[in-house]
Amino acid sequence: MKRQLCAMGFTALIAWGAQAGDFQDDRFYLAPYGSFIHTGGERGSQDGWGGGLAVGKIINEFFNVEIEGFWQGFDGKAPFRGRSDLIGGTVDMLYFFSRDTFSPYIVTGIGAMNTSARIPGARIADDASFIFETGVGATYEIADNFLLRGDVRYRLDTLPSSLDIPKKDVFHDMVINIGFVIPFSDKPRAATRIEPTAPAPQTGCSTRDSDQDGVNDCDDKCPGTVKGAKIDSYGCPIRIELKGVNFHFDSAELTEQAKAILDKVAGELMAFPVKRDIEVQGHTSSEGSNAYNMGLSQRRSQSVVNYLKRKGLSNKLYAKGYGEDYPIADNSTEAGRSRNRRVELVWMGE
Repeated sequence: MKRQLCAMGFTALIAWGAQAGDFQDDRFYLAPYGSFIHTGGERGSQDGWGGGLAVGKIINEFFNVEIEGFWQGFDGKAPFRGRSDLIGGTVDMLYFFSRDTFSPYIVTGIGAMNTSARIPGARIADDASFIFETGVGATYEIADNFLLRGDVRYRLDTLPSSLDIPKKDVFHDMVINIGFVIPFSDKPRAATRIEPTAPAPQTGCSTRDSDQDGVNDCDDKCPGTVKGAKIDSYGCPIRIELKGVNFHFDSAELTEQAKAILDKVAGELMAFPVKRDIEVQGHTSSEGSNAYNMGLSQRRSQSVVNYLKRKGLSNKLYAKGYGEDYPIADNSTEAGRSRNRRVELVWMGE
């Protein structure tokens, strides 16, 4: 067992060069503990108790380094009755197999110790020695800043034989330490790994038609065209028929339905960034004389101009009546005549 513990300690030292990948924790900490010492038979002593305090630092994912001081004491057995107190310190290296809630480790250390022996009827002797320790242990994380810890160590004590105790070159003891670990700062959190994602395919303006006028956004010189308008090759409006804009019989008075339609048209035209002049054309069917129809279409187109201006349209508007001169359907049928009675907006100039 002793050989195996020593081998584990040396293995930890050899593995010192190992490096952690994404491990972020490098805190300092305190580790107070209580000890139980099981003395070797060559001491001729009983078991004892003690305690100590370690100051440590996390080096990387696998290693901690610590400096610790301790005191332990035990009584002798007959015929070597008396009291021995051990005061010393070590530099320890801890190798962790994993870092988790439960984290097992192996430890190896080197240090020095003073042994003060008080033997009844003999002198009180103090002597110093080198000590070597190796063992196994584990921590259990209760919270980010508090961990339970315990380990079992084999100690080799090179105490010289000048003390009035059994003459030995070395002593072999087992030490059990139970305590806790208190890091000095909050536990760092590993950065969340963000997996790269393929960029969304970029669609150019040539594939978009924001105002749905049939001309892509790259070529559209007049974005935001009023819906239903006939356009040129640049996406700019040429004309639009105001379907549903009707008048009372033989009158230029707009119906309520016509006003509602013009309200919507006025809003769209005010939002349209191109402020070109607009001719408001009035057309009639062939009923009545040509002269009468010409005058009626003029009055009706003027009525539309006036209504749009009242709604705040800033374009220059020109009323123009064309009577029955430009039919778009057959005047011999009621359906055709109804289509010919219409109002159109025609954009003027460049």
